Amino acid sequence: MNDVIERPLHQSAHNHSNSQIEGGSLDKAQNQPLSARDLSLDEQRTLFKQNRFIAMPLAGTIVWALLGIAAPFVSEVTITWMLYIGTGAIFYLGAGLSYLTGERFFSKDKPKTSFDTLFFVGMIMSLMVFGIAMPVAAIDHTTVPLTLGILAGLMWMPLSWSIEHWVGYFHTSTRTAGIVAVWYLFPDARVEAISAVIVAVYIVSLYALERRYQSL
Repeated sequence: MNDVIERPLHQSAHNHSNSQIEGGSLDKAQNQPLSARDLSLDEQRTLFKQNRFIAMPLAGTIVWALLGIAAPFVSEVTITWMLYIGTGAIFYLGAGLSYLTGERFFSKDKPKTSFDTLFFVGMIMSLMVFGIAMPVAAIDHTTVPLTLGILAGLMWMPLSWSIEHWVGYFHTSTRTAGIVAVWYLFPDARVEAISAVIVAVYIVSLYALERRYQSL
């Protein structure tokens, strides 16, 4: 991603932005390259909202589904390592999937707005929770699916605010409540139960995100 965006945007995104953005900044940008940071925050938000946002949830769905399927067949030590490696691989898998979904995370012609920066800051903030998760896991390894499942869902909150849509608030709150509930309810199958909750929430979120995108 770099700071240069080419105009025009695809037709549906162009029509959507014209209905929301006041002033001539984006109209001027139809005929020449414009730095995203030259736009107002409202204009940057409109540009950011035109993204599809399904690559990362797709990656998360795949990884957590595989973890849940594998859990009954491997040792506790193995599934613990799989949880660490699997959740760490979600971003890289999502980056690869983004070229199939049209989001193209690292494309040179993809604009970078302040809201993209906010998303990555939120992701890094969520990852800082590893500072709590890892010492707690050293005391009780069964907390790993609990802590990793919750911390990886926190970044949905700033996303929801940025795109002005309920999906992120739903995702984080439902995911967190569900994970805590099944961690207590299924002490002998925690990875499987937590994976099932996360996959179910991802499916609802993917549907909502795609509906949102198609309505732009």
